[in-house]
Amino acid sequence: MTARSAVALTIAGSDSGGGAGVQADLKTFAALGVHGASAVTALTAQNTRSVRAIHVAPPAIVRAQIDAVLDDFDIAAIKIGMLGRAEVVEAVADGLRVSWKLARPLASNSAKRPFVVYDPVMVASSGDALAGAGFVAAVRVRLLPLVDCLTPNLAEAAALLGEDVAAGEEDMAAQGRALLALGPSAVLMKGGHLAGDEAVDLLVTAEGVRRFAAPRLASQNLHGTGCTLSSAIAAHIALGADLAEAVAAAKEFVRAAIERGRDVKLGDGPGPLIPIPLGVRRD
Repeated sequence: MTARSAVALTIAGSDSGGGAGVQADLKTFAALGVHGASAVTALTAQNTRSVRAIHVAPPAIVRAQIDAVLDDFDIAAIKIGMLGRAEVVEAVADGLRVSWKLARPLASNSAKRPFVVYDPVMVASSGDALAGAGFVAAVRVRLLPLVDCLTPNLAEAAALLGEDVAAGEEDMAAQGRALLALGPSAVLMKGGHLAGDEAVDLLVTAEGVRRFAAPRLASQNLHGTGCTLSSAIAAHIALGADLAEAVAAAKEFVRAAIERGRDVKLGDGPGPLIPIPLGVRRD
């Protein structure tokens, strides 16, 4: 019998510097032993210092990529990243809805649809805006009800809710619950920008709040951290983990990638993480 490999799809923008977006997602999938397919939503001209130009893909092309992949591959998990415009959000949402209605059984012979992880990228780590007018409204109405796990950082969560950025864990939990009410099945509130010796993330579900904490790592090379975390969650889900297990494993994967990349010089600005392939020693 022919063996089947776990397959995940990334729907995201391309980073010409190779540190974030589709490039980071595919590197993460490969490192974790998952085959990665992709639908590119935008081309960016960027490096470690800034984003110089953005060309958002026509919605019809984004939709065609999604249709082509989902029509042929047994996709176990989907990671969504930069979408750029409201029209692209709508194309992605429509593509997912249609594909699920027509879905063939997965390799496991279940009719379960792919698990969707959405990292709501709106601003690059350099500070450059990556989303246009009407974007937040489209995400709230069209996309969030289709999401299994939303992974916003504090600024993204605040933008989606129209509120101030959370100042502590209590605020994070409250905003996570508010986002949960908009449709996703779970919200992973990423607290990496909070002050303190620990990096704390909160997984908010209907069952409650679960805290994930680890000692903070000092590094200038953090470009693509959010992309890597969300794609690692998707990869672990594709490999059969439940959500809490996937979050814990993804956080450890990101931590190892930060450790490996913090002394590497790539470009003149903040560099990327260096993912460690499955089974490779860190030293």
